[in-house]
Amino acid sequence: MKALLLSAALAAAAPVAAHEIAAVNSRPGVTQSFLIFDMGDARPRAIALLYTGAGGRIGLRREAGEVKFRAANFLVRAAPDFARHEVLPVAMDAPSDQDELTDEYRFGEAQTADARAVIGELKRRFPGLPVYLVGTSRGTISAAVLGRRRAPNLRGFDYGAIGAPLLFVHHREDGCEHTPYPAAVRLASRYPLVSVSGGKPAESGPCEPFAAHGYFGREAETAAAIAAWMLRRPFPKDIE
Repeated sequence: MKALLLSAALAAAAPVAAHEIAAVNSRPGVTQSFLIFDMGDARPRAIALLYTGAGGRIGLRREAGEVKFRAANFLVRAAPDFARHEVLPVAMDAPSDQDELTDEYRFGEAQTADARAVIGELKRRFPGLPVYLVGTSRGTISAAVLGRRRAPNLRGFDYGAIGAPLLFVHHREDGCEHTPYPAAVRLASRYPLVSVSGGKPAESGPCEPFAAHGYFGREAETAAAIAAWMLRRPFPKDIE
């Protein structure tokens, strides 16, 4: 089963040495890398395939034997919280033939091929676990397109064409012009919506991760609600 979570938009993380950089040959001559976060003592009951915003690159690499990656994005920051709630976080990096993820890539067949290769590898490693596509900010485009394959844009996107279950998560104070909260409210009559309030004062621009757009200061609570929905447990519709 594949499901889709769309997000317009901390306790101590596990030692980075415990995380795993994995890669698959997804297209001829192309390698798709992804980061499998360490679960500690938790046993995964689902997998969250994470698509970050902006250029979609998390800079996976090894330095002096340690796994390194960019940790600013909300989904990457919240990965330890997903793990604590029995959801295995797996973060996608940009494929080897892409510098930053363009709209052409996010809407195109190449992304679909890359995702299928990674999902196939995850299902091989973790048989029986459901895989959820999770996108935040521009990563929402990737998650939505992979859910339906094609879309003209997210404002006019036909979410009803996605057969898998959907959850929307949005911060009420999101100040990014591209992700207004009222747009999420309009979808709440058809799909479950988790509305988030509060958090820490912004330390970045309104469309960047250290603001309401990135659930800054509400990472743990937001990840817990998402994980509960994935595992079909009760989850809060409001985080305040």
